[in-house]
Amino acid sequence: MTLSMVLLIVLILAALVLFSIETLPAEVIALGLMMALILTSILPADTAFEGFGSDTSIMILGVLILTAALVRTGIVQILSRKIFQSVGDSKTHLYWIITGTAGLFSSFISNTAAAAFYTPMTIGLARRLKVNPSKLLMPMAFATILASSVTLVATSTNLVVSGQLTQYGLAPLGMFELTAVGVPILIIGLLYMYFIGQHLIPIRETESTDPQAEILAYLSEFKVTPSSPWAGKSLSEIGLGQEYDLYILRILKESGLPVEPRANTLLEPGDRLLIEGNKNNLVILREKNLVEFAGEFDSELTKNLSMAEVILLPGSPLIGRTLRGVNFRDRYGLQVLGINRKGEAIRRRISMTRFKVGDQLLLQGNPDTIRGLGKNISFRIVTGALDVMPETSKAPLALAIFGSVILLVSLNVFSLHVGVMLGALIAFITRCITPEEAYRQVNWSAWLLIACMLALGRAMEVTGLAALLADKIVALVGGYPPTLLLSAFFFLSLILTQPMSNQAAAVIVTPIAMQTAFYLNLNPRTFAVMIAIGASNSFITPLEPACLMVYGPGNYRFFDFVKVGALLTVLIYIIAILMVPWLWPL
Repeated sequence: MTLSMVLLIVLILAALVLFSIETLPAEVIALGLMMALILTSILPADTAFEGFGSDTSIMILGVLILTAALVRTGIVQILSRKIFQSVGDSKTHLYWIITGTAGLFSSFISNTAAAAFYTPMTIGLARRLKVNPSKLLMPMAFATILASSVTLVATSTNLVVSGQLTQYGLAPLGMFELTAVGVPILIIGLLYMYFIGQHLIPIRETESTDPQAEILAYLSEFKVTPSSPWAGKSLSEIGLGQEYDLYILRILKESGLPVEPRANTLLEPGDRLLIEGNKNNLVILREKNLVEFAGEFDSELTKNLSMAEVILLPGSPLIGRTLRGVNFRDRYGLQVLGINRKGEAIRRRISMTRFKVGDQLLLQGNPDTIRGLGKNISFRIVTGALDVMPETSKAPLALAIFGSVILLVSLNVFSLHVGVMLGALIAFITRCITPEEAYRQVNWSAWLLIACMLALGRAMEVTGLAALLADKIVALVGGYPPTLLLSAFFFLSLILTQPMSNQAAAVIVTPIAMQTAFYLNLNPRTFAVMIAIGASNSFITPLEPACLMVYGPGNYRFFDFVKVGALLTVLIYIIAILMVPWLWPL
C-alpha cells in the first residue's frame, strides 16, 4: 500500500466522522476533502476540479434548473391540487392518492421538492378526513424515496452512478433503463406501507394542536415610560434578546400607529410593546422596572398579526447559521417564536440555535409577509397561513420543455447533459425562470457537494485504492456466488448513506464495485444498478431530507423510522437481488 493510499484512507475516514457529527455543512466537508486531496498531492489541481465541468455535474445542474422552473411556474401545485380535488371521504382513497401521486412526481423531480409540496397538503387532507397526519406523512415521504429508481432523473444519485460508468468506458444509464426494477419497487413498497407500515406507526397527539394558543402564554404587554432607560434607545442598543432571551413582536405608538420592530427602531415614551419569551424572563423584566408592566396585552397589539409554521428546506442559506447571524427579523420581516426539531420544541435561546434541515419554525408577523415567504425556496409553509400559488401562466410551457427533454434524451437525439442544458436555455429564453431566480432556487449545496465528491472517486481510481480494495474483496469472497457480492455492495451503499449523503456514498462504493466486476469478469452495469438502488433507498433513519421534513409535523420518534423502514429496506433488497441480475445478467 502506497503513502497516497494511506493518506486517502485517512481522509475518507475523517470525512465520514465529520459527516456523522454534522458540525459543518456537508458541502463544506466535501470542499475541504477536495482541497485536502490537492494539498497532499494525491490529485493535481486540474484533475480535482474536473468534477465541476464533468458530464455528471452538468447533468445535475441542468436537472436542478429544470426542476426549479417547474416549481417556479407552479405546475406541481396545479396538478396535485387538481388530483386532490378528487379525494372523497374514503381514507383508503386518500392514502393511494397521496402516495401514488407523490411517487409519480418524484419520478421526475427530486423527492425533496415533492415532499416539500405534499407535506402541507397531506396535513390539510388528513385533518379534513379526521385522520392522524402521522399515518400519511411517513408513507408520503417514503413514496417520494421509493420512486428514485423509476427514471434516471428521479435522483441525482442515479446521475452520479451513470457518470461513474462513463469514466470506465461504459455507456451511461438510459432515461428509463431503471424503470423495469423501479416501478415494482415503488408499487410493492406502497403496498407494504398500506398493509403493514401504517399499522407500525404509533399515533401520538401533539402537546398543543394550536401553536398560537400555546404561544399566547408567553406574551406580555409593557409600556415605555418617560423615566425608562429604554426611552430614546434603539432595539439593538437595549439588547433584549441577548440579555433576556426576549423579543419584541410589535410596537404600538402613543398615536395608535403599529410599528414593525427593526434593529434600528427607536423606542419613545408612551410606546406599548408586545414582548414574547420565557415566562421566568418576563417576570425578571417586570421586577427590574426597565419598562412598565401593562398587564394583559391589548388586541390592538396583535391586530393584523398572523402565525404560521414553515419547514426549512435543504439548500437553504440559513442551514448551519443562527437567527442572530442571519438577522432574521430584519431580513424577512418576521419573528421566530419557536423551533421544532424532530418533535422537540426549542423556545429558549433560539437566537443562538443553529438551523438544520427539516426544522419547523413558528413565525409571527404580517399575513402578507408570511404569504410572501412561500415564494422563498428556503421555506415551505405547513400550517397557519394560506399557501402561495405562483404565477402559473408559464406552467404548460415549462411542462412541455421538461417533457420534450425527457423524450429527446430517451430517443438518443441528445445525451442527457446536452438535453437538460438545452432545456434550461429554453426555460431562460421563454422566461419560465430567470437566471436570477435560478440562482436563488437551485440547490447549490447539493451541486457543490457532488462536484467536490467526484474528486474523491477520481482519487480512488488514480491512486489504485479502488483496485486494491477490489483485489482484497476478490481474494476474500471470489469463490462465492456473485449475488453475494451484489448483496454486499447494496448494503455497503445503504450503510454509508446514513453518515453521508446518498451521492457521496455512491461515489465511494462505485469505483470499488467496478474494479471488482472487472477482476471477476462480471457485468459492471449490474453492480452499478445495485449500488444506485441501495444508495437511493434510505428508510432506516430519518436523515433523508424528505423524512426530516415530516419528522416534526408527524410527531415521530427516531425509532419509528427504524421499525417501519427496516422491514421496507429488506423488502427492497429482496426485489433488487431477484430482479437486477435477471434484467442485467452477470
